[in-house]
Amino acid sequence: MSPASSIAGTAAAIDSPSPDAAPPPLAPYASPLAALPALAPPPPAPGRKTAFGPLPAGADALALAQLALAAKRENRVVAIVCADALAVQRLGDEIAWFAPTLAVAPFPDWETLPYDHFSPHQDLVSTRLSALYRVSRRQCDVVLLAAQTALYRLSPPSYLAARTFFLTTGETLDVEALRAQLALAGYAHVTQVVSPGEFSVRGGLIDLFPMGSALPYRMDLFGDEIETIKTFDVDSQRTLYPVRDVRLLPAREFPLDDAARARFRTRFREVFEGDPSKVALYKDVSNGVAPGGIE
Repeated sequence: MSPASSIAGTAAAIDSPSPDAAPPPLAPYASPLAALPALAPPPPAPGRKTAFGPLPAGADALALAQLALAAKRENRVVAIVCADALAVQRLGDEIAWFAPTLAVAPFPDWETLPYDHFSPHQDLVSTRLSALYRVSRRQCDVVLLAAQTALYRLSPPSYLAARTFFLTTGETLDVEALRAQLALAGYAHVTQVVSPGEFSVRGGLIDLFPMGSALPYRMDLFGDEIETIKTFDVDSQRTLYPVRDVRLLPAREFPLDDAARARFRTRFREVFEGDPSKVALYKDVSNGVAPGGIE
């Protein structure tokens, strides 16, 4: 064998990785948007406006993702008003694909008409309350809602702040006070918890399905102390895994305490003519009952 071929063979042996060798370290992760052109202008200053031309489907999600990433660097939340609920769902999926680091919070519509005699589904109210809480705590970067949804008034941030509380493992709990607090917050006392906004008390066991939560919780009491808190499956009612605490949001987007009922009666008499005591809605709210369609 010639010296040249021997040197070439040695070099090949050195350059070829061994099957048992560890793989080379990966390059640092780069944002998928880094190589794409900028389609959106920088976020405008507070109180100012900016505009950019219409974009085809897909490109609008890219532009909005770029805008939201720029706003996130300034610690700002972007609210995107869409044409309808289908656009909310599409943009939510596409923005999450373009920018996985963005926390996207869809804000669904009630899906009821203004004078329907039935209330929105509890799952929708749960998602709405969760989105409002995340916005108030700056726990999301993008809020998506339909134009029709944006027309309705929302409860002030102070409403959620004053009516949100936590239950933690190891703390002392007054069961009767909790029962009264949950009833005032709009939670329904049932024999078996299956949907958001329900709770059940069975001796030393308390089942809760908080609004804004994906799973219900089961608290095991030892005397007056919360010994354990575990999630459980709605269908099988079997516990799944332990957690440290539970966040409880109000069950409604509006208060129904004494002050709220008094304000409702005053405004009702100002707006509507006739004897309000003959109106079922007026009597129900005055007695602390939320009839169907009260929203």
